[in-house]
Amino acid sequence: MATTVQQSDFDTEKAELIAGRFLTVLNHGALCLMVSIGHRTGLFDAMRGLEPASVEEISQRAGLNERYVREWLGAMVTSGVIEVDADSYRYVLPEEHARALTRVAAADNMAVFAQYIAVLGQVEDDIVECFQHGGGVPYDKFPRFHAVMMEDSGQSVLSSLESHILPLIPRLSAQLAAGIRVLDVGCGCGRVMNWLAERYPRSCFTGLDLSPEAIATARTEASVKKLSNIEFHVCDLSHFDQTAEPDRFEFITTFDAVHDQAKPLNVLRGIYRTLKSNGVYLMQEISGSSHVHHNIGHPIGTFLYTISTMHCMTVSLAQNGEGLGAMWGEEKAQAYLQQAGFRSVALNHLEHDIQNTWYVVQK
Repeated sequence: MATTVQQSDFDTEKAELIAGRFLTVLNHGALCLMVSIGHRTGLFDAMRGLEPASVEEISQRAGLNERYVREWLGAMVTSGVIEVDADSYRYVLPEEHARALTRVAAADNMAVFAQYIAVLGQVEDDIVECFQHGGGVPYDKFPRFHAVMMEDSGQSVLSSLESHILPLIPRLSAQLAAGIRVLDVGCGCGRVMNWLAERYPRSCFTGLDLSPEAIATARTEASVKKLSNIEFHVCDLSHFDQTAEPDRFEFITTFDAVHDQAKPLNVLRGIYRTLKSNGVYLMQEISGSSHVHHNIGHPIGTFLYTISTMHCMTVSLAQNGEGLGAMWGEEKAQAYLQQAGFRSVALNHLEHDIQNTWYVVQK
C-alpha cells in the first residue's frame, strides 16, 4: 500500500533540482529532433568546413528551403551547436562540433543516434495503448527503424569489424579467406554480411530476418555489389530450434538481435544445433546488467531502456513473444546460452565501445 509523504519530509532543494533538470531535458529532447533533421537533410555536412555564412548561403549550399533552415539555425545557436556573429548574422559550425555531427566523423557521428528519438516518437500512441492493454507494436509500425539501425550498425560494427571484432576469434580471418559457411541470425538489412561476403569471396554467407523490408534491402545491396556467395531469407525464428539444419555452419553471428526475438531461447538452441562442433558463435548484445540497480550510472542507460521499451521489447510481445528487452543483461544472457547447450562463453568489452558486450561462444 502506498504511503503519502508528510509535508515535513518534503525536500525543497531536491524538488528545485529535479525541476531544473527537466528544463534541461526538454531542451535536450528537442535538440535530438533538430539534430536528426540536420543529419537527414545534410545540413551539418553542408556547413562542415564552411566559412561563416548567411542563411541564404547555407540554404543554397544544402539545397534546402531558406525559411526552414533559418528556424533550424535558431535551435542550433541557442543549443550552442552552431555559432552566430551578432553583427553580420553569419553562422558557422565549429570544426570541433563537426567532428561529432557529420558523416566525415564516421563512427563518432552522434547525429546518427539522435534519429532514434524521432523514430520512437512515431509509435508513442501505440506504446501508450500497450501500457494500458498489453500486447506489442509490430515491426511494420517502425518505417525508418531498419534504416537507422543500418547506419548505427555501420558505425558500431562495421567501423570496428576488421580491427577489433574479428580478432576476438583467433584464426577467423584466415578461415574466412580460405572458405567457410557463415550464418547471420536476425541480419536486418544485411550490411555486415554483405561487407564480409565482398571481402571473403571463398566463404558462403546466409542472412535470416523476420522483416521482408530489411531482407529486400539486403538483397538489393548484394545485387548491386554483384555478390554470388550470399543469400538472404525472410524467416520467423520462433521455432529455429526445430528447423535449423544440424552441423551446417562454422561461424554464426547475431548483432544486437537475440533480445528482439519472440522466443530467444529457441533461437539460441537453433544456433547451437546448426553450429558445427568446432565452430564459433559471435553474439553482440547490449552491455549492461540484468539487475537495474547495477545499471545506475550507465553512460547511456536511460537511452537503452527507452529503446527497449519502445522497440526491442514491444516487437517481441507483438509476436506473443517473451519480450526480453534490450537490457536483459549479461547475467541472463549467459544463463540463456548455458540453457541452449553452450559450455564455453567468453565476454569481451572493447575499450571504445560503451554500448556492447561481445560474446565468443563455443559448444
